[in-house]
Amino acid sequence: MSMDLNDYTVIKEGEAEILMHAKNEVFYNKTQVNNRDISIAVLRTFISKRELEHEAFVSKRKKSALKVSEKGDSGPVAEEKNDKPDTDHEKPNGECEGANEISQDQQCCISEEPIKRGGKVRGQLKPPRVLEALSASGLRALRYAREVEGIGQVVALDNDKGAVEACQRNIKFNGSVACAKVESHLADARVYMLTHPKEFDVVDLDPYGSPSVFLDSAVQSVVDGGMLMCTATDMALLCGGNGEGNTATKLALRILLACIESHANRYKRYIVPVLSVQMDFYVRVFVRIYTSAGAMKNTPLKLSYVYQCTGCDSFHLQPLGRTVSKNNSVRYLPGFAPVVPQDCSDCGKKFNMGGPIWSAPIHDQEWVTSILADMKSMKDCYPAYDRISAVLTTISEELPDIPLFLSLHNLCATLKCTSPSAVIFRSAVINAGYRISGTHVNPLGLKSDAPMDVIWDIMRCWVKNHPVKAQSADQPGSVILSREPVLQANFARAVASLSKAQAKKVARFLPNPERYWGPKLRAGRQITSKHISLLGADVVNGCVNHQDNDEHVGKRQKTKDRLNSQVLPSGTQAGLGADVVNGCINHQDNDEHVAKRQETEDPLNS
Repeated sequence: MSMDLNDYTVIKEGEAEILMHAKNEVFYNKTQVNNRDISIAVLRTFISKRELEHEAFVSKRKKSALKVSEKGDSGPVAEEKNDKPDTDHEKPNGECEGANEISQDQQCCISEEPIKRGGKVRGQLKPPRVLEALSASGLRALRYAREVEGIGQVVALDNDKGAVEACQRNIKFNGSVACAKVESHLADARVYMLTHPKEFDVVDLDPYGSPSVFLDSAVQSVVDGGMLMCTATDMALLCGGNGEGNTATKLALRILLACIESHANRYKRYIVPVLSVQMDFYVRVFVRIYTSAGAMKNTPLKLSYVYQCTGCDSFHLQPLGRTVSKNNSVRYLPGFAPVVPQDCSDCGKKFNMGGPIWSAPIHDQEWVTSILADMKSMKDCYPAYDRISAVLTTISEELPDIPLFLSLHNLCATLKCTSPSAVIFRSAVINAGYRISGTHVNPLGLKSDAPMDVIWDIMRCWVKNHPVKAQSADQPGSVILSREPVLQANFARAVASLSKAQAKKVARFLPNPERYWGPKLRAGRQITSKHISLLGADVVNGCVNHQDNDEHVGKRQKTKDRLNSQVLPSGTQAGLGADVVNGCINHQDNDEHVAKRQETEDPLNS
């Protein structure tokens, strides 16, 4: 594949390098280094846990096979002793003992044979196969192949011919390791995953926008116990345009998880989330997929509807299902309803209803601890280590069994009062006998198992010490403050009011490393002056100048071709000469180019 390297910019991220053309032909976003880094960290942990799970399974199969063989051998030996004459006891007995010793020594090899024939688990664990369904430049696939130890084949797909060519170019540019492990195909990811069911240990979905059209085929392409990594950047849809309050972003994560579970249930499968994060302008979830028709009965227990007050932002959850245990049996029944009256008991306003959302835990704290420890031991391998470790540290301190969170500033905005510090508010909740933690989604977010009436009692006690101006009687804040608190809050500082990370002053919410750190244009779109807010003036000017130069060169070449194909009148060429004619044409082209460039720069300067 012949190419001029002067036309490309070399971009290095981790151990991978890619060639990017000046034109916006193939999508690449520097901001997604956070996404790629955390995916690599999760993939490393998945590979190590996958090996441990396989070893435990093989060991269990060996023990069960050994017990079966011992039970099977005890019967025939006893019969043989009774049937054989006494004179033949010595040699046959000696041979039987030797045979028994050999069979026990060879039990490892024998017990693995049923595993190989079964087809579900092999005696020797193969390296995991990874599918990157929407590869674009192939940077993610290249980083997986070059940075993750123990990884097998990485298949990179894209349905754009230019993207596949760029990916193949980058594979060759990264040397023999990439060429041996990464392969690129021009294919529709949905069709490819449907035609390769249960073939990949890891499927990575990182689309430009919503992943909904890929989920049905993705959950079928993952092996039993495999991992699905999924990104959603359609935050406007997931968070809603009507302002579901401070819980909107957290709902985005849980709506996505509920959607994946719904697709998995159609094929007798279910998901187990190990990590779910909200970063920058997107959400990213990591779930393991298993097959079990019986375990699907638990799905209604993991889903809930949300009722949120339009006046005070109080929220309540209504589970879709419940269980009733009697003796040794468990019955699955519909959930009780309604959990809220028509009007909010705190402020008297109506409720908005949403869902169903995933109300079960969205993180596995054991996984989070393992991922964080692995990252700290290899911090030089992660370009975005500071940001990722800060997010994971905050996640490790979240209450795992509390689905949604409060915003202290929103509570104070409802009451029109000054805000207590987070330490004081957390202390009051802890002193009341409840748990409280932060959340990685919002620096001001607080997760607590305290019911809303306790939260408002704490705020009523705060307002008594910090009075507010009088409000109209129909305001939600006035209705809430008109009632006397049942609980007398204790604002004395509690020992657990600060998390371990806060006590050690570990950074948990870092600013963006540079300006214009956010989403980028879809590949193929022409960059114009209206994209300054996304890319910055310098980038837009450079791209516009490059586009103008390309257009000018093309137009000039067309003019020369037209001149070469035309025969000038004898009087024109004879009187002026070919050099004069070409010079005039070049001067006209330059004037036209300068005028067009000035038209482009005027809106940029304004």
